[in-house]
Amino acid sequence: MDKTLNRLVNLVRKLTLAGFVLALSIAPSVKPALAHAIIVSAVPAAGSTVSGPEIDLAFTFNVRVDAGRSKLTLTGPDGSSSDIAILPADSPAVLAGHLSGLKAGAYSVRWQVLATDGHITRGDLDFTVAP
Repeated sequence: MDKTLNRLVNLVRKLTLAGFVLALSIAPSVKPALAHAIIVSAVPAAGSTVSGPEIDLAFTFNVRVDAGRSKLTLTGPDGSSSDIAILPADSPAVLAGHLSGLKAGAYSVRWQVLATDGHITRGDLDFTVAP
């Protein structure tokens, strides 16, 4: 019985060592997960009051975003929504747009971006246009 137990202990040791060696060989090829896109700054700032009727938008994210697969949507004081054209920006981490014809009231911009990690994130930014 002692022989069988010794063989079993030796087998477990060998398998443990083999697993450890395998883990070490795979570890260098594992890439770290990238962070989801989150806003680090915005123009206009969240909750701010701006003067209209025209304003520029600029949402800066913590990572590069795919502007071609991202979306900005404006909801106005009357509840109507419209897509905002995404304009070329100086940085791949920025979504930019321009709004015109804004009347006084509360607005919300819904942003949806595809980040370099392959995940879509979204959120809302509210601001007010002064009378």
